[in-house]
Amino acid sequence: MAISKRKKRKTFNEINITPLTDIFLVLLIIMMVVAPMLDQQGLTLSVPSAQEAQEEVKESHIITVDIGEKGEYSIDEEVVSEEDVKKALADNSKEKDGGLLIRANENATHGAVVKLMDMARTAGVYSISLVEE
Repeated sequence: MAISKRKKRKTFNEINITPLTDIFLVLLIIMMVVAPMLDQQGLTLSVPSAQEAQEEVKESHIITVDIGEKGEYSIDEEVVSEEDVKKALADNSKEKDGGLLIRANENATHGAVVKLMDMARTAGVYSISLVEE
């Protein structure tokens, strides 16, 4: 007769959450360091209402650029090619220091508007307003 000796094992019913807590604390610290850096990007834009835009157009110290449906630019009612926009903005910004008013057609592409904003910033125009027509 063989007597089998069985060892009674304790069942494992506890979970060690220390490594999990360590991971969460590291992720929390990373988020706390990265979050303030996310607010420093982007452009500050002031979007005028339709009434304000009409009043500003009458003033002569603001550069007005219209963007058409197909991405064509016209500065102060004069059609300008895309290559000449940056030079025209730099020349006009010396005379008109009130900033830039972009009047975009409702069917104009987002890329055309962003391109114009980039060209304006490189030409030295930092006050930009945008209105959709």
